[in-house]
Amino acid sequence: MNLKEFHSEDFKNFVLDHLNEDPALLLLRHQGKTDFDLKVAVQQISARQKAKKKLPEWVSNQDIIFPASLSLEQSSSEVTASYKAKNLSGHRFIDLTGGFGVDSYYLGRKFKSATYCERNIELAEIVRHNLETLAPSHFEVYKGDGIDFLYSSNEHYDLIYLDPARRGNANQKLYKLSDCEPDVVNHWDLLKSKGSKVLIKASPMLDLSQALEEIPDIRKIKVISVKNEVKEVLLESASETKAQVEISTVDLGEEERSFNFSLEQEQNSISEFSNPEKYLFEPLAGILKVGGFKVFGSRFGLKKLGPNSHFYTANSHPEDIPARVFEIIQEIKPSKKELKRLFPEGKVNVISRNFSMGAEAIKKKFRLKDGGEEYLIATKTLERYTVFHCHRHGTKKSEG
Repeated sequence: MNLKEFHSEDFKNFVLDHLNEDPALLLLRHQGKTDFDLKVAVQQISARQKAKKKLPEWVSNQDIIFPASLSLEQSSSEVTASYKAKNLSGHRFIDLTGGFGVDSYYLGRKFKSATYCERNIELAEIVRHNLETLAPSHFEVYKGDGIDFLYSSNEHYDLIYLDPARRGNANQKLYKLSDCEPDVVNHWDLLKSKGSKVLIKASPMLDLSQALEEIPDIRKIKVISVKNEVKEVLLESASETKAQVEISTVDLGEEERSFNFSLEQEQNSISEFSNPEKYLFEPLAGILKVGGFKVFGSRFGLKKLGPNSHFYTANSHPEDIPARVFEIIQEIKPSKKELKRLFPEGKVNVISRNFSMGAEAIKKKFRLKDGGEEYLIATKTLERYTVFHCHRHGTKKSEG
């Protein structure tokens, strides 16, 4: 890719003037009418449209260059990258798997010196331009394999960051740390010797127990969710020895909600069980991901409906609880006739956990569609499979 073209005023103006237009139509209308590569300009327009919500600061900067869609899709968002950078600082930082450089930028600017590594030469050149635009003279860019760079480096880093590739040769998704590229398990001794702290971004589908077996030095697990959807799982080691594995979860929605505990606290907590009371509580997705089932109920004085259902119940509503809260209207036996009576337009949200049918199967069978503030929660109590008709706490109940 010839980066000189991006500095052309005609190129820049075309991109800015057509940001809200259909890229496919632009190709048809302007074919052969520009002095620059139209396909490249339209690719920039398409990328900016896709990144508008994910990277608003970068999109608003007309000098930022966007790469092919795959690098953009796999990059962190500004929200998650900024959160990762909280409370981090030091002298030397290195990102061994730089990609589009979003994490490199937000993490690296907190350190006095920062190094970005990327073996895709074209992508590295784009990111070199972007980092120089955003933080002049702050980043060193290495075009090559980050692990090779680390082997040859005489520096010791305050933070080494990696986001291993989680796609195989056949484009299949990979989840185990040792299957990803680079293999952080195989290179762990190197990483530990060159960094005071190592931070690994792993798959949201990662088996955390398996990860702790693969790398026993992991002492912190962080799960970042956005609007109750798990986006990132972070594994952190530290030079100091800690007996306990600390776990933190955060949801970055309209308000920031967190829940922290240790594996020892989870192991030492005891679950209590009960029939359904006034409220049902569904822990936020990050808590469910890290398996904080017993400590969650214990900390908030809640009882579980069943051992594997992970719904909790109580007659009162704890303040600031990191959970979705539902007030039970009634327990029902789902039938087409009953559901038609309750939801004549077929609009109701469905949650299924530890039930004989999944949520999509329930919606298909009874011709339901998501919407509104009413819910059907299908689950298993200590005694039976059942369905609760609920509404989100704080909203108006339906008449029925």
